[in-house]
Amino acid sequence: MFTSTVGAPIAARTPDQPARRYTSITVTPASPHIGAEITDIDLTSDLSPQQIAEVKDAFVQYQVLFFREQKISFDDHIRFASLFGTLGRHVGAQTISKPTDHPLVRKFHYDENSQRISGESWHSDQSCAPIPPLGSMLYNHTVPPDGGGDTLFASTYAAYDALSDRMKTFLSGLTATHDGARVFGPGTPKSSHPIIIRHPESGRRGIFVNWDFTSHINELPRSESDAILKFLFRHIGRDEWACRFRWRPHSIAFWDNRCAQHKALWDYWPNVRSGFRVQIEGSAPPIAG
Repeated sequence: MFTSTVGAPIAARTPDQPARRYTSITVTPASPHIGAEITDIDLTSDLSPQQIAEVKDAFVQYQVLFFREQKISFDDHIRFASLFGTLGRHVGAQTISKPTDHPLVRKFHYDENSQRISGESWHSDQSCAPIPPLGSMLYNHTVPPDGGGDTLFASTYAAYDALSDRMKTFLSGLTATHDGARVFGPGTPKSSHPIIIRHPESGRRGIFVNWDFTSHINELPRSESDAILKFLFRHIGRDEWACRFRWRPHSIAFWDNRCAQHKALWDYWPNVRSGFRVQIEGSAPPIAG
């Protein structure tokens, strides 16, 4: 089940998009702005060329894709994710996730002994890297028995579209510093990226700052930077352009790190949520919008 976390109406302006027809898979939108569930597909076997093409189209269109009842192995996980690019490794020296016996797969396991979980604030993964990841694919095989542990996803396209024209003009051309030490500790990258970026495939503009990694706007005094970033963090996380994914055993969420942010809810302690994640590497730094 999906829940769209829609709040009070807002005049969010979104561009018209041509209708896409999917014939080899079934695509069910999760909310007006972001997310879709993909069915009539088996990720434990090879996909047809048409299925691959349509899943790739859906990924660009919906920003995050959800799959149910997929009991995938490491090999299945890697095979499917590799269709979207080269798989890579986490940039953080100190992370809550743990390595597995495969160098490209990380374990995300939380139980009664956990002190914290990964991703409790709105963020895009490892935006501190000079070339942030293209996307991440999380598979959870075990989830809390009574619900909980949902993941929220927000469209940075919709957040950008809802800005006033004056604010869009003001932010255009500005850059911000993303500091990995804020999350992962010493020894992690620090990079500067444009605040407004253009997606290399969809061509749409989005906001590229996030609560976890973005420390300051480079071209502004710190007091002005703090105020603008506080507004942007809250603006991106608004209910109007978010959806909420309710995990079930053997579900997958696959998000586009270039245009979606996400937030994990830790409301299930001391129950277990456990799974594995792989990361698709980006091919270029974010493009100024």
